[in-house]
Amino acid sequence: MHHPKTTHPVVRAAFGIAALVLIAFLANWLIALTSFGTKGADFTEDKVHTLSKGTKSIVSKLDAPVTIRYYASRKTEALPRETKLFIRRIDDILKEYANLSDGKLRVENLDPQPDTDAEDSANLDGIQTQNINQYENVSLGLAIACLDQTSRINIDPFDTQSLDEQETMFEYNLSRAIGEVAAVKKPVIGVMSALNLKPSPAMMPGQQPNPGWVLLQQLGQTFEIKDVEMAVEEIPNDINVLLLIHPAAITPNAEFAIDQFVLRGGTLIACLDAYSFEAAASAGNPMFGGGGGTPVSSTLPTLLPAWNIDFSSEQSLADAKYRTILQGNRVGYSILSLPKESMPDKTDVITKSLNDLFFVLPGAITNQGNNGLATSALVKSSVQAGLVDAMEAAQFSGNLSINNRRSYELVTRLTGRFKTAFPDGKPSEKKEDATTNDKKDETAEKKPEASKWLKEGSADSSVFLIADTDAFSNQGAYRIQNMGGMQAAMPYNGNSVLLLNIVDQAASSSDLIGARSRASIRRPFTLIREMEAEAETATQDKQKELQAKLKAAQDRLATIAADRSSSRDVRLAPELEAEEQKFREEVTATNREIRDLYKGLKRDKDKLSARIIILNLAIVPGLVLLAGLIVALSRRRASRAR
Repeated sequence: MHHPKTTHPVVRAAFGIAALVLIAFLANWLIALTSFGTKGADFTEDKVHTLSKGTKSIVSKLDAPVTIRYYASRKTEALPRETKLFIRRIDDILKEYANLSDGKLRVENLDPQPDTDAEDSANLDGIQTQNINQYENVSLGLAIACLDQTSRINIDPFDTQSLDEQETMFEYNLSRAIGEVAAVKKPVIGVMSALNLKPSPAMMPGQQPNPGWVLLQQLGQTFEIKDVEMAVEEIPNDINVLLLIHPAAITPNAEFAIDQFVLRGGTLIACLDAYSFEAAASAGNPMFGGGGGTPVSSTLPTLLPAWNIDFSSEQSLADAKYRTILQGNRVGYSILSLPKESMPDKTDVITKSLNDLFFVLPGAITNQGNNGLATSALVKSSVQAGLVDAMEAAQFSGNLSINNRRSYELVTRLTGRFKTAFPDGKPSEKKEDATTNDKKDETAEKKPEASKWLKEGSADSSVFLIADTDAFSNQGAYRIQNMGGMQAAMPYNGNSVLLLNIVDQAASSSDLIGARSRASIRRPFTLIREMEAEAETATQDKQKELQAKLKAAQDRLATIAADRSSSRDVRLAPELEAEEQKFREEVTATNREIRDLYKGLKRDKDKLSARIIILNLAIVPGLVLLAGLIVALSRRRASRAR
């Protein structure tokens, strides 16, 4: 009987593995053609390949198509290697945006070569172009368009030093641009203050007119500004963000209106103060011998305790570390020059680009927690800070004593579902309930309306608390200069940028509040750097030892040369020749040790790199091979069992 020729088990296993590899390749190719193929798992430490929750929310809410025209000169050889890698990473991020949008967001990749339609389009979109030579231009930027609104992001392709920061901020900047062009109208910012922030004519002949706060004028260029009275009973529904600046002597009813505004999802930015120079300088202030006037301190006496926030409005914060030396060598312990290290969250887009802040006699914020809200400190004092009398601190005395030193918060963010600070309802209505029985009918009529008052937040809200107001005045944030008969305001610290960043993030889209900046995709090889540092330390010790011996020998040889010159002996003494020869041998031996040290370092680095390459290239194929062997063995056992 003729028996069919059997295939050797090893050959069958090889065919099985080859079939599995082919199936895996074809499956990967087919899946890549679908939207599912662009999804993946992000195992990086900072989730650098995952878009933030706020971005996903912004994209999902698009009700009109958005087009992103991505201009990148990909074909030119003049681009640095870092820029080419940056362009590819932006490609990946834009693919993530497009995948999230369900077709509402379209990405156009354009290479603006000279004398092309893409170059004309880049010029129309305001994308900056750099001339390399007469025949070649380089462009890198994005134009984000929706209906008749267009925003742009320009990137310098040759500034490789800033590319890392550009990448970390890219998601925030792009999401912000999408939110801006998709908005139907300008967001409305409500401004409420006990100070006079708007321009006004001179009160008396000979006096200078009040130019108004520059910061308010800057906000008016981007947003619609609406004035809110200090005695407001209800915040209008069209206001998205309420900016509160020095709410001195605020009424309970106004606090209740703010409470309801926050509970219905509004964003509050409250600038409070322990001592306001702007208020002190106002006409009729007791500090200047007048009567009445605006109080120099401000707080939210009912709202802050309800949020478990303690704010010192009667005492100023003094900081021995961040103090400012004033003219005449006076020490301003409560004039705080706050460096980058005072901003603890290095990834927060509000403070990420700031290098310094300047606060004048601020109060101090203490977050006591247990309020059911997500809290974060954007700016903090050093641990050498304490509370002092505000009036005494205003004298800039160098003898100011700071007791009970610890760190305090100067800018704080609260986010989440707030609860009312007025569980019994509007303060004025509580008084009406305590009146005579003749008003019972009127009170009864108001009860249905009272049921509309919110006791818990109907949506997530954010509250920003800032412990100073003078920081944002013209004197505290700008340097005013006369240029050609016109006044120009130049920021001389990060104060204005801080507040503008907060307002911009809050008003452009509530989804951007609390958004993190994208972590850098670059990862330092810390193990290799530690190895290099150890080798450099050892080498430096050897070099120092060698240099010490060299100097001693040179001094000795200089003495011998002087003696020889005086005695006219052109030959060195035998013992000196032996010393010189010994030193040369020592130099040679030490140089050999240094070379061996670096060779050992290179060997260790090569071994580490080889292990990383093996792990990256061998794990997945190894798993496939293992799966193939398991399948082959299981099939072989099954065939034998028959």
